[in-house]
Amino acid sequence: MLNRIDLLRTFLAAYETMNFREAAIRLSVSPQVVTRAVKELETELGELLFHRNTRSVQPSDFCERFAAQARQAVQGVDALFATAIPLKNERVEGMVRIAAPPMQGRRFVMPILDRLARRHPGLCFDLRLSEQVIDAVAQRVDVGVRAGRLRDSRFVARSVSAVSLHIVAAPALLERIGPLASAADLDILPTTRLIDRNTGRPWPWTLNRDRQILPARPAFVTDDSQAECDAVLAGMGIGQMAGVLVADHLRSGALKEVLPETAPKPSPLSVYRVQRQPVPARIRLTYEALFEGLRGVQS
Repeated sequence: MLNRIDLLRTFLAAYETMNFREAAIRLSVSPQVVTRAVKELETELGELLFHRNTRSVQPSDFCERFAAQARQAVQGVDALFATAIPLKNERVEGMVRIAAPPMQGRRFVMPILDRLARRHPGLCFDLRLSEQVIDAVAQRVDVGVRAGRLRDSRFVARSVSAVSLHIVAAPALLERIGPLASAADLDILPTTRLIDRNTGRPWPWTLNRDRQILPARPAFVTDDSQAECDAVLAGMGIGQMAGVLVADHLRSGALKEVLPETAPKPSPLSVYRVQRQPVPARIRLTYEALFEGLRGVQS
């Protein structure tokens, strides 16, 4: 039987993944442990947390309210043990190796590391920015930021935000081609295409209802997200890109969102550390700073 804090942690993993098997992988336990923990919580609370069948898991109305309270309770317990993190005036030294996607790394991670370095000048950061999936253990990464599902059960991971995808185009291009009626129109219009450096193949566009498409007439192809964004801004084609890249351009009017009703459900952005226990002060300090600094960012 799990204690109440472990029950809450297990519940939150199930809530964040909406998949008991993925929650089990994240927690390094069996799916049966997750199922038992959820049932035990439901019995103790007297409320149904998830609507479950063989195909899907959906949160109940009570679950949505309870998740916020559970997260606050777990964070409060974690804060009690934060005394393991050195005080601001205590000297912390050494190298911390960090991996992050380029977009989130430049915009969000760098300012966090800058603030941390000012408080702890003895720290040295080795930041590697890449869209490729890396072997964090083999490359001796201490702390990482990952967009999408984190399936490696060796890591201690916490979801901090969500990554949204938007189909966007420059106003001048939209004036020329006219309004889009459906996603099928993308096959006859100029689009951009991003190459997955892990496979050498194009990234498919992800739509709602778990649909994926690959528009048939790319006018610009690249393996760099920023270059793709620049091409869309120039009116070379319609592109699908992450919110972190296009949010400012959407606010300024430099880009317009098209077919917003086809947008997929955002995917998680997580902070993870490779080492479970013991955790050196420099790594714990960096991990917590990234968790707090990235929590709730619009990515």
